[in-house]
Amino acid sequence: MKVAEKIERKINRMQDGATFKYQQLGIDPTEYSAGAKAIERLIKRGVIKRISTGVFYKPRQSAFGELRPGEEELLKPYLFEDGKRIAYITGGSLYNRMGLTTQVPKTIKVASKTKRVTTKIGKTHVKPVKSYVDVTDHNYYLLEILDALKDFKTIPDIDKKSAITIIKNKIIKLSDDELSKMVRYALKYPPRVKALLGAILEFSNNRNRIEDLKANMNPFTSYKLGITKDILPTAPKWNIE
Repeated sequence: MKVAEKIERKINRMQDGATFKYQQLGIDPTEYSAGAKAIERLIKRGVIKRISTGVFYKPRQSAFGELRPGEEELLKPYLFEDGKRIAYITGGSLYNRMGLTTQVPKTIKVASKTKRVTTKIGKTHVKPVKSYVDVTDHNYYLLEILDALKDFKTIPDIDKKSAITIIKNKIIKLSDDELSKMVRYALKYPPRVKALLGAILEFSNNRNRIEDLKANMNPFTSYKLGITKDILPTAPKWNIE
């Protein structure tokens, strides 16, 4: 089978809106040259679109015309390696999705322990952030919550009381195993994260692993996060101001 036929057959089997790289087309590295020409022909025909160098997507059609894939899908080729998650979206884009801010950032931050993700999607720049632990499909959503606690003071346009409620509701839905993992990961984050997580856990009447957090904090350090007692009643117990 010719390389062009092999690529088109593979793309035809993909769902509309899917993103992909050359490595996902099932062709040998020796066929990349012929594959590149085949890809260019498919782009001209409108079968696929280019996101950035070596990254493409299959357009999704609707009654209102062509739909561009969502942010997560556009970045999927950078968030996974050999089918395994190695990164996640963080920063302003994440906090907007979580409902902590209404502002939409011009730059998307991607956190990874093993890879620096730097690219451009349309007019949006993607910049790398070092994650505190190795990222997997089983922990990235816990790291998202911890990142929100880490950046709580600097999230733009944030309603602190509403934000605490949003984060608390996410935490109370976690299983005991997930909560144990989160506390373990929090120990690798800055002290303010441990303090804020501890205060939220105590406020939620969930005292699991609170002692682990306290044991790894300086009892004489205060954290100026602009969180008063009326926002989080347990804040003073964790030296949060």
